[in-house]
Amino acid sequence: MNAPDSSLQHRARMLYREAAQCIDPTTAGRLRAARRTALATAAVTPASRVMRMLHTGAAALALLVLMAWSPLLNRPGMPLPAGGMMASQIADADSDLPLDADKTDPTLYQNLEFYGWLATDSSHQVNQ
Repeated sequence: MNAPDSSLQHRARMLYREAAQCIDPTTAGRLRAARRTALATAAVTPASRVMRMLHTGAAALALLVLMAWSPLLNRPGMPLPAGGMMASQIADADSDLPLDADKTDPTLYQNLEFYGWLATDSSHQVNQ
């Protein structure tokens, strides 16, 4: 803890103690009663412990199911979600390297001769 925090904490304690000494007996009694009521309602009962354990177990089970199920969604060969390509496929598509034949759709390689001919033939240029 550094010096400014320490001095601030010390000053706050001093102000609290001064204020606590200046409280009239009626207000002090009401504050003690409110404190007792708050502590009584916050008491941990065996039933609340059981409920807390059940909720914790259910949350852990839900997390386990989610973790076990998510790799099943990302298996190769599974259809892509409605959002389109995954992040790794987007990064592959944006790179300057040629597409990997194992990762791309085989129909893209169906007419390679035509695309090669079209790239070399200057008479079929599209007017812009």
